Amino acid sequence: MTIDKDLLKIIASINNTDDLECFFKDIFTPSELADLSLRWKLLKDLHAGMTQRRIAQKYGISLCKITRGSKILKNKASFVSKILNA
Repeated sequence: MTIDKDLLKIIASINNTDDLECFFKDIFTPSELADLSLRWKLLKDLHAGMTQRRIAQKYGISLCKITRGSKILKNKASFVSKILNA
């Protein structure tokens, strides 16, 4: 699946976090926003060295949900890895 390039351009053009938050609240459901925020939190926790089991306990989620984030961070060429290492 590819992301609509117009949408990416719009997101990239929003340089104020309050405006970006409003935009996200307009186009995403509360559940989608919660999933997105959770994904980012667990990626940061994994990057900081927290174990998958500890993350599962911290957020009350299954280990399966954490596996994707772990795979992303194992790929040192991933953009997320580059951002978190900066």
